[in-house]
Amino acid sequence: MKLFGLRKTVAIVATLNLLYFLVEFSFAQIFGSLSLLSDSLDFLEDASINILIFIAFAWSVMARKVLSYVLAFLLLIPGVLFIYSAISRLNDPVVPNGRGMSIIGIGALIINLYCAYILVKHKTEEGGLAKAAYLSARNDALANVLIICAGVITLFWRSQIPDLLIGLVIFTMNFDAAVQVVKSQRRK
Repeated sequence: MKLFGLRKTVAIVATLNLLYFLVEFSFAQIFGSLSLLSDSLDFLEDASINILIFIAFAWSVMARKVLSYVLAFLLLIPGVLFIYSAISRLNDPVVPNGRGMSIIGIGALIINLYCAYILVKHKTEEGGLAKAAYLSARNDALANVLIICAGVITLFWRSQIPDLLIGLVIFTMNFDAAVQVVKSQRRK
């Protein structure tokens, strides 16, 4: 019964993340926000992780352990993509729409807080897979708060710097989550 609860939870989380990826990716283009673009890619990554977790329930313990290492690697992808985009933006500065960033960031925060809330009770189940999903949602909620703050700052200071700095923080949080997932597998 407990396993069914986790399967249902990751299905809900995957669906919410996929839907908000579409919303945030669209508005990142409209508002010219690199941090929203990075966060939208993170929503896509989270949807993928949760879909893989949903599928992995039928796999052996060893296959799930290997999948946990793959998921740890996936947690780093949005940060790497952001760094590449940030370097590109240094040559062509764009000041994002601060109000739009904050509004979309609030929506993303609501989605991620809800996902973290429904995943927290499962974070010790299934050999690190649920922990990867929980850490990802938790980190994303923290990143959303920073996006909201960067949006507000951009309203008063017309600069791309707050938008760029968020990516470095998102990269650091995703790296830490990847390390925690790998550590949880080594203890098993």
